[in-house]
Amino acid sequence: MADRILFRFWTIMDYEEEEQFLREQHQKGWRFKRYLLPGFYFFDRCTPEDVVYRMDFDQAGTGEKPGYLQLYRDYGWEYLFDVNSFSYFRKPADIIEDDLEIFSDNESRLEMIRRIYRRRMIPLMIIFLCCVVPQLIIQSNNWLDRGDVGARAFTLIFLVFFMLYVWLFVHCGRKIRRLRQKYERDV
Repeated sequence: MADRILFRFWTIMDYEEEEQFLREQHQKGWRFKRYLLPGFYFFDRCTPEDVVYRMDFDQAGTGEKPGYLQLYRDYGWEYLFDVNSFSYFRKPADIIEDDLEIFSDNESRLEMIRRIYRRRMIPLMIIFLCCVVPQLIIQSNNWLDRGDVGARAFTLIFLVFFMLYVWLFVHCGRKIRRLRQKYERDV
C-alpha cells in the first residue's frame, strides 16, 4: 500500500508539467510508485532528493520493448511502467552529466509530438465528428420535440460532455502548437 495518494488531472499534451510534478514530489520526499487512471498517483515516503522523471509516448512496438528499455537502462534511466502508452522513467539528477532529457535532440521531441497527434488526437477527432456531434444533434432535436424532463436532462448531460470534449481539443491543440514551435526553433 502506498504512503500517499494524490489525484491530479492531466492531458496527453501536459507531459512536461507531469514530469515536473513528479520531480517536485520526489524532492519533497515522495517517490512515485504507480499511477491508476483516471489520475490517481501513489507515492512512497523516501529521502528527499532531486530525481528527474521523463516520459516517452509509445516509442516501441511489443516485440521491440526489451531493446527499447535496455537502451534507456544503458543511459542510466530506471524504467517504472507504462500508463496510457506513456513509458515513465526516472534518474537521479546528480548522475546526469550534460542533459536532463531522454531525447538527444529536438527532432526526437517533435517526432514524439507527431506520434501523440497521430495515435491519440486524430482518433479522438474521428470519434467526436462521427459519434458525438451527430448524437448532440439528435439530442437537440429531442429537446425541441419533447417536453420530457428525462430527455432534457440527458441532453444537458450530453451537452456538458460535448463542451468538455471541445475544451480538451482546444487545450491539446494549443499545447501541440506551442511545443512544436518551441522545438522547431532549435532544430
